Amino acid sequence: MSLRKVTFLGIALASCSVVVTAHAEEQSDTSLSYGFGTHFGEPYAGNDVTRNVLGITHRSDYKYGSNYFKGQVEMSDKHDAAGPGTDSGGQDVSLSYRNTLSFGKVFGKPDAFGFGPVKDLGITAGFDFDNRDASYYESRKRTALVGPTVMFKVPGYLNASVLSAWESDAPYNKVTGIQSSRHTYDAYPVLSVDWGIPFSLGSVGLSYEGNLSYAAAKGTNAFGDKTKPETNLDMRVMYDVGQWMGAGKDTVRLGLEYQYIHNEDGFDHNGPAGKGANTSTPLVRAEYHF
Repeated sequence: MSLRKVTFLGIALASCSVVVTAHAEEQSDTSLSYGFGTHFGEPYAGNDVTRNVLGITHRSDYKYGSNYFKGQVEMSDKHDAAGPGTDSGGQDVSLSYRNTLSFGKVFGKPDAFGFGPVKDLGITAGFDFDNRDASYYESRKRTALVGPTVMFKVPGYLNASVLSAWESDAPYNKVTGIQSSRHTYDAYPVLSVDWGIPFSLGSVGLSYEGNLSYAAAKGTNAFGDKTKPETNLDMRVMYDVGQWMGAGKDTVRLGLEYQYIHNEDGFDHNGPAGKGANTSTPLVRAEYHF
């Protein structure tokens, strides 16, 4: 199946799910977030990049499953400049959407697909868009994904998916002037795990949240280099401070976040992209939920 057809299918599924959700939403959570870290990496640019990260995230359950949407803007400092000879930082704008159909909900039998530690089974479809504006590596990534999902019995949620991914990109290096027409990668599998688990330390209520993905190599990139498997981990511990501010439970949250990326976008950190293909950075994070 071509990338164009898969992307169209993913967007069609997403559009249908939005319509269904509008009429059958069971519960939802939307949040605005801000994060700050000082040791981000970026291919070709090194890994001492400071970034401010603004985001909006939406999760909702509906009659047949769940929706997840995330929009994010990452604003770098001069170590990841917007263009040659400028101290203005580059920007990265990304959008991600996932719709998970629950077999238990679809067939009206909530416990029929559960066994042992497994609560339910389902199928997830979605897409990622990413537009990056910077000196060394601009990207226009478009990815469609679909595959089975396992939902586990935990407080909160813990979901694991094995997704097939179809990706294309149109990169541009402002420093060398090398620009590529849209390049389609080989289809590749992605293991994706997402979690949000509340816990307590004494009387302090906390939440451990995050996502982990492992993407296999996807053939050659637009520059003709062989790609490498990519690992991307983002995890955080959040504390509800809203209840002490009179803002209500789970309204304002503060916490610490950690992000780890190995071979970002499939670039070999031992190749021309250099150490910037890896990231290991702590962040401070604030969220407002409504």
